[in-house]
Amino acid sequence: MDQMDFVAWLVAGAIAGWLAGKVMGTSRQQGLLLDIVVGIAGALIGGFLFNQFGADDTTGFNIWSIFVAFTGAVVLLGVIRLVSGRRKLPN
Repeated sequence: MDQMDFVAWLVAGAIAGWLAGKVMGTSRQQGLLLDIVVGIAGALIGGFLFNQFGADDTTGFNIWSIFVAFTGAVVLLGVIRLVSGRRKLPN
């Protein structure tokens, strides 16, 4: 992985994590760094889930990969909310 791949990975993670935070109502509690972490973890979770359902080609920096990461990030935030018992804060 070269530096541009790493930067693209961080940008895709930030976009997916930020979108998931907006949808799940956690954007007030987390900053950019946590958005990136949630997005990257979401990419791993989303990639696993989509591959289980037969979706291939979830690599690279494109809309499909960001969608997969976003979906995984929403699942991750939903599980965290379920486990921690926290409710959505009003925006």
